[in-house]
Amino acid sequence: MIDNFNLKEIIFNLIPVFKEAGSIASELQKKGLEIKTKEDLSPVTNGDLKVNELITAAILKLTPGIKIISEETVDLKEKNFEKNFWLIDPIDGTKEYIAGKDEYTLNAALIINKKPVASLVGVPNKNRLFYTFGMNESYLIQNDVTIKLSCSKKNKNNQIKAVSSVHVPSAMILNKLKSFGVNSIVKMASSYKFCVVATGEYDIYAAKERAKEWDYAAGHAIAQNAGAIITTLNGEPIVYGKEDYKNQSLLLLRSKQLDA
Repeated sequence: MIDNFNLKEIIFNLIPVFKEAGSIASELQKKGLEIKTKEDLSPVTNGDLKVNELITAAILKLTPGIKIISEETVDLKEKNFEKNFWLIDPIDGTKEYIAGKDEYTLNAALIINKKPVASLVGVPNKNRLFYTFGMNESYLIQNDVTIKLSCSKKNKNNQIKAVSSVHVPSAMILNKLKSFGVNSIVKMASSYKFCVVATGEYDIYAAKERAKEWDYAAGHAIAQNAGAIITTLNGEPIVYGKEDYKNQSLLLLRSKQLDA
C-alpha cells in the first residue's frame, strides 16, 4: 500500500494543515488554555485536542488504511503489529505550551518498515515549519521562504554546541558530550532539539531512554534526512513501533566530524 503513495505529495498536502493548526494553537495559547489531567497525570489542553483533530482528519484523507497512533488517542494496552503507521504528537512540550513559552512543536511522522521517512514539525511561535519526504529532502519554511537543510556544514563559531532536555544532564550524558568536545549545553524543549541540529545551529543531542516514540519520530526524520547521524548511545539503529512505544537512548550528531 505504501508503494502507491507519493511521499512528497502527502507532505505538501499537509503543509497548509500544519500552518492552520499552528495558528490555532498559538491563538488558543494567547487566549488562555483549558487544561485537564490525563490518566498518566500529564496535562492536556484544548490546543492539543484541536490540533490532533485537524492533523488526524487530514492524514486519514490522504493515507486511508494506514494506522494513526497519536499521543492523545493511543491505547497503550493495545499492541501495534504494523510496520507502516503514522506517529502524531499534536503538541510536544505541553508544559511549555501551558507556560506561554515558544518551543512547543506540532508533529507527524510516517513510519515505513519501522523507520521514520517523512514528517512535519511545526514551531508556530517561532514562525518555523520543518518538513521532509526523503533522504536529502529536508526543508525549513521561515517567513515564507523555503530553505533546503544540510547539517554537514558547521556554523562559523568554533564551538561544539549541545542541546539537552534538562539543565544539567546526568554524569553519563555529560561524559558522552565531553567525548565529542562539547563546550556549550543549552536546555531546549520538545522535538525542536532535532530541528536545530538539522539546521546546523547545534551539533549534538544525547539522551538516556526517555519520553515516547511520538516525541522523537518527526524530528528524527527531519534531522536524518538533512544528513545527521542518529543511533542509540551504543551505536545501534533506532526503530519505531516497540511495545509501549518507549524510546531507546539517543545520540544525534550533526555529522561524523563535529569540528569540521
